[in-house]
Amino acid sequence: MFYSGFQTDGVFDGPRTAGLKSPVVLNGNDLTVEEIVAIGVGDRQVTLDPAALGRCRASRDFLKEQLAARKIIYGINTSFGPMCNKIIAEGEIETLQLNLIRSHAAGLGDPIKPYIAAGILAVRLNTLVKGYSGVRVELLEFMRDMINSGLAPYVPECGSVGASGDLIHLAHMALGIIGEGQVYLRGELLPAEEALRRAGLVPMRLSYKEGIALMNGTSAMTALAAFVLFGARKLLRLACVTGAFALEIFGGIDDAFDEDLQRVKPHPGQMEVAETIRNLYRGSRNITRRADMHELIRNQQKDGPVFETSINVQDVYSVRCTPQVLAPVAETVEAAVRTVETEANSSNDNPIILPEQKKIIHGGNFHGQSISFTMDMLCVAIATLSNLSERRINKYLDRSINEGLPEFLIPGTPGLTMGFMGAQYLATSSTAENRQLAAPMSVHSISCNASNQDVVSMGTVAARKAFRAVSNAKHVMTLEVLADLQALSFRNAEGLGRGTGRIFELLSRDFIPYDNQRVFHEDLVKFRKLLFSSQWFDDLKPYWEE
Repeated sequence: MFYSGFQTDGVFDGPRTAGLKSPVVLNGNDLTVEEIVAIGVGDRQVTLDPAALGRCRASRDFLKEQLAARKIIYGINTSFGPMCNKIIAEGEIETLQLNLIRSHAAGLGDPIKPYIAAGILAVRLNTLVKGYSGVRVELLEFMRDMINSGLAPYVPECGSVGASGDLIHLAHMALGIIGEGQVYLRGELLPAEEALRRAGLVPMRLSYKEGIALMNGTSAMTALAAFVLFGARKLLRLACVTGAFALEIFGGIDDAFDEDLQRVKPHPGQMEVAETIRNLYRGSRNITRRADMHELIRNQQKDGPVFETSINVQDVYSVRCTPQVLAPVAETVEAAVRTVETEANSSNDNPIILPEQKKIIHGGNFHGQSISFTMDMLCVAIATLSNLSERRINKYLDRSINEGLPEFLIPGTPGLTMGFMGAQYLATSSTAENRQLAAPMSVHSISCNASNQDVVSMGTVAARKAFRAVSNAKHVMTLEVLADLQALSFRNAEGLGRGTGRIFELLSRDFIPYDNQRVFHEDLVKFRKLLFSSQWFDDLKPYWEE
């Protein structure tokens, strides 16, 4: 769960020639979420595995043999969908591929972010490199060169039903390959032919099978899901930090994070979250130890069978139950990573070419139900994380439950200054929207394509929804971090644990307590970028290690 990552909230500017890491070797088998993100943002280039290219040549040769034997193969010498009974003349099979791309490049809406579009290109290339699609090596090398030149296709966000894969999105991707439509070159949107020319590339002329191979799969939803998961993992790490801060700000009781407590309910996510928070607050002088609390209460004891102590015997759930609440969030994120990486390394084309078995198999590997399900579950997880964060913000601001902090964390005169009063609405509305986004998309199949596609996944819509949910959660957690820092400006900062203390010191360099002398939006923008466009929280261990 707690791993290193890359910046994703900045503007895509193509490959970073200075300090580039070693290229990602695409072989169709082991592309990771981190590598998809790194390729997309330009931190890493790509190269093609020679053994994989050998498989691709064998697949192409077998397909050529089958065509020479005048076999009827869907999407090569037949038309598509319910028109698959229409046989295409030999002299028109290349035109068929071109017509497929142009007709299905029918998306609308805002463009997908260029760095995600570059990730889509990389995921599609990886699936084709597996060697089961029958495309030429020249096409694979062209896609590689596009990525390494900082080119990213222009892809509108709306259009895919998620089966047959992402036909609309990938048709727009394919347009760029053939020099039509628009393409980003290091962030600049240009006519595709001009962008390719500036990068020293000549548009591809596609051969048989190559149009459908580019389009018929789940690469758009998969790449988008990879970026969603990158953000979700960062949110989860930050949620552990804010959980530790809350415990220290309120002098919370250490029992709730005790290792033995977690062992008797051994959900992996719960044990990991609790351990991370324990490590962060280790050495704290703010934490209330159960043993010390007993002594304090005894000293307050009065005569009679019942008396009221000023010491809380248990913390509220948003503090005490952090490991239990975040456990399914952590486990959902990691399950989603496994699903997305499986999809990114799958052959989700149709038909599939298997030269060793001498088979051409028609089927439904293009269906995106797995991604759709996992993105729906992730939306539930992110709504849960958002809710936990928003409730802690509310506890800081409400003077009836904030345990002596100034109301609304106001540093000046209450009434004349409002502190965090207005900013709380951002967290509340974003959390409410995330609850709505948690409603599943994967159940909303609508028959289309003359009822040929009668059960579709809506996987790309689910991934877009999850991307929105992660963005909303970043709003909420940005405000919680600011509330943490504001609260620590009033008390307990000097007694922070080793990990929390180091993080507080890092964040304090850019933090000035809010006193109504500036627009709150400015603080939010600055800290959202610091928290999510930096590598500060890509690995938490250095904060508590010696």
